[in-house]
Amino acid sequence: MRILSITAGAADMYCGSCLRDNALARALMAAGHDVTLAPVYTPTRTDVENVSQPKVLFGGVSVYLQQASALFRHTPWALDRLWDSRAFLNLVSKRSIQVDAGSLGSLTVSTLLGERGFQRKEIEKLVHWIVSEPPFDVINIPNALLISLAPPIRRATGRPVCVTLQGEDLFLDGLPEADRERSEELIREHSRDVDLFLSVSEYYKDYAGARFRISPDRIAVTPLGVATDDLTAGGRTRLQSDPFVIGYFARIAPEKSLHLLAAAYRVARRERGLPPSRLEAAGYLAPEHRPYLARIERELTDWGLRDEFHYHGTLDRTDKIRFLHGLDAFSVPSTYVEPKGLYLLEAMSCGIPVVAPNHGSMREMVNMTGGGLLVTPDDPASFADGLMALREHPGQAREMGLQGAAGVREHYTERQMGERVLTAYRRAFDTHHAATDARS
Repeated sequence: MRILSITAGAADMYCGSCLRDNALARALMAAGHDVTLAPVYTPTRTDVENVSQPKVLFGGVSVYLQQASALFRHTPWALDRLWDSRAFLNLVSKRSIQVDAGSLGSLTVSTLLGERGFQRKEIEKLVHWIVSEPPFDVINIPNALLISLAPPIRRATGRPVCVTLQGEDLFLDGLPEADRERSEELIREHSRDVDLFLSVSEYYKDYAGARFRISPDRIAVTPLGVATDDLTAGGRTRLQSDPFVIGYFARIAPEKSLHLLAAAYRVARRERGLPPSRLEAAGYLAPEHRPYLARIERELTDWGLRDEFHYHGTLDRTDKIRFLHGLDAFSVPSTYVEPKGLYLLEAMSCGIPVVAPNHGSMREMVNMTGGGLLVTPDDPASFADGLMALREHPGQAREMGLQGAAGVREHYTERQMGERVLTAYRRAFDTHHAATDARS
């Protein structure tokens, strides 16, 4: 198949959705399909080979300028190339970019208005580029926040359009109430022009389907997959005298809940008899969340545990694998009910047993692989008990880690993700053309 996969850049951040979209494109290319991975907003950042095209569509600077001033809604396309260039967007991406959903309500609504919104010109430029390319068999939009692209793309190309559902609720829930309600209303309106939705988990199929009022038969579940070639599954060899090392690898943000893991560590150390150990964290830290990390560090200081905690910053793939291989247990106690949880698959791929909240995609992944323990969400004592169980039963913990690594390779590889998505694309293609033939 010839496939256009649009992916939403996240400035200079490693983003789970970007990583997933890039991994999918790699898998489909490896299977012999002709895939164009087209970034919107900004270039994407990945920790493996980035297969996205150089040209950035629906440029983030243009989108912002057209929201802020009527002047930029009418500037010539040739002039827009100055701030739509990859070099300029990369430069802007190095700086602090406002991503707070609460301040972006009007921009979100305008984008979802599509051709009726302030970003009409950007939509016209994107559609113009698509129709100038050799025809695609299927076109995929990366999330429901960009669903307003579906009607003009479908109308201009006559091709099936899919939309991936992969965590829009977190952003929408941060919007002011009126903007959130209007945004969801527009998502439902535009859903009529989508041939098939793809959900990254069974949980999110049910959740997003109910929230956006999408019939279950219009959503295909296509679980995540990860590249496992460089993720060895042996785990570290630890002597009895070595400190127990607990790891966290995700964005440093309240919804991912490093604060809850720190509280669980306190319970383990002060109430469960855990001897001096290590709590290691890594992941992207946005400027607006620096006070959040500082607050966690102050609490650990108050508990007399600050010297046992270390934040490693943002890690590339080599350093990430080294980080994971140095752990005895892995936990991201996300209070946000995760639709993805890519980090859980990567940890299990390395043979690290996990302690995960019993909800969302994490429940699905742990149940499918057997790679860890499920505990009560938002409960530090329950997480502490799970971590202590891994420490006190090292043989079982190692077996659990190896089982998780095997389970990821059986159910959650890039290749398997590509096969599932391809099946969904073929379904959308056949359904779309059958409906077109019936109307003609």
